[in-house]
Amino acid sequence: MRNKKIMFITYTAVFLALAAFFPALKLPQFITGPAVNFFLILATYTLGIVAGVVIGCLTPWIAFLSGLMPVPFLPPLIMVGNGLYTLSFGLFKKYGWPGKIGGIIVGSILKYLFLSYGVRHLVKAPPKLVLMLSTPQLFTALAGGVLALIVIAVLPKNIFPEDMLKTK
Repeated sequence: MRNKKIMFITYTAVFLALAAFFPALKLPQFITGPAVNFFLILATYTLGIVAGVVIGCLTPWIAFLSGLMPVPFLPPLIMVGNGLYTLSFGLFKKYGWPGKIGGIIVGSILKYLFLSYGVRHLVKAPPKLVLMLSTPQLFTALAGGVLALIVIAVLPKNIFPEDMLKTK
C-alpha cells in the first residue's frame, strides 16, 4: 500500500510539473491553455479525480507565485474551473468512450460557465481578463481534452493505463 502512495505522489508531481511548465514558457493562450488542460485530463485518467483536482488547484497558484499571473483574485476562480473540468471527466470516464467524450464536453462547458460568470460577477475583472477567461476557456478546455483523448486512444495501454494505481 505504501508503494502505491509513493507512486501516486510521484506521478502527481510529474503531471503537476508538466502542467506548470507550459505557462512558464509564456506562450499564447491558445497553446498554453490546451497544454495545461491536456495534462489535467491525462492525470485524471491515469491517477484519478483526486490527482486531477489537486493539479488543477495548484497550477494557478504556481503561476501566481511565480509572477506569471499578476492578479491575486484569479487563482481561486481558476481552481474551481479546473476542479469542475477534472471532476466531470473523472466521473464520466467510467462509462467508456462515450463517457470520456461526454466528460470532456460537460467539464469544458462547466469550466467556461463558471469562469465567465466569476470574472464578470464575482470579482468584476477588467475587460481584458473577462475576454481571456470567457469563450477562449471553452475552446482551450475542449482542445486539451480532445488531445488527451487522442493520446489515450493511440498510445499503448501500458503507457497511459486508466486508473493505473487502483487496487485490483
